[in-house]
Amino acid sequence: MPTVLVVSSHVATGDVGGTAQVTLLARAGFETVFTPTVLFGRHPGHGPPGGAPVGALVLAGMLEGVDAQGVFTTLDAVILGYFASAEQAAIAARTVDRIRAVNPRARIIVDPVMGDFGTGLYVKPAVAHAIAADLVPRADLVAPNAWELARLTDRTIDNPASALAAARLLGSPVLASSVTVGPEIGVLYVDEGGAWLAAHRRMDDVPNGTGDLLTALFTAALVQGKSGADAVESAVGYLARRFADSTVRIERMA
Repeated sequence: MPTVLVVSSHVATGDVGGTAQVTLLARAGFETVFTPTVLFGRHPGHGPPGGAPVGALVLAGMLEGVDAQGVFTTLDAVILGYFASAEQAAIAARTVDRIRAVNPRARIIVDPVMGDFGTGLYVKPAVAHAIAADLVPRADLVAPNAWELARLTDRTIDNPASALAAARLLGSPVLASSVTVGPEIGVLYVDEGGAWLAAHRRMDDVPNGTGDLLTALFTAALVQGKSGADAVESAVGYLARRFADSTVRIERMA
């Protein structure tokens, strides 16, 4: 049974954050290990979320316990998502280094949760800096939305071509969501072998958590042996059917 470690938010209600990811992965037959960075009652987009961030010492202790149990040597992938402090991001970076030392085959997936169009930056600037400086360079795959990709690369992104140019600057494979494709919306996957765009009808009201689900679906497909092109088609296709009642079209860009 493949095993994935998720370090991200726990949200008690709603299909969002690490909670949604571990639920989806478990349903797909994965063993999941979840160390939460926050304990919230609801998504902050709905108002005060209730709960609080997990203390840095507590998070570090949980991860040390997971390591002591021998789990790091068995991991197929690690998903790093929402962080409430720069200290948490630093702990995640040290954890990645430890995992690589004992298990170099584990894929490190960084979803640089920082902000979005319309809201801008919604984490502290120090958190955004730590994600960019400490986590993105350690990633085997970076999974930003288009706003986050623009921030990471200091580029304007308003179409697939500009998203592709920005993704090439990161130096690792990229899965960029929320890319404007004329009247449609798309996800761009870029690696050293090429670039593929999966587009579908734009959703009228995008629910919170679709990016979290996309990252988990794509990670699962990679671990199961699919190519990047097939993984993006299957992951985006699932979300398009579920949320937009739409089919997905995929094209190779490069």
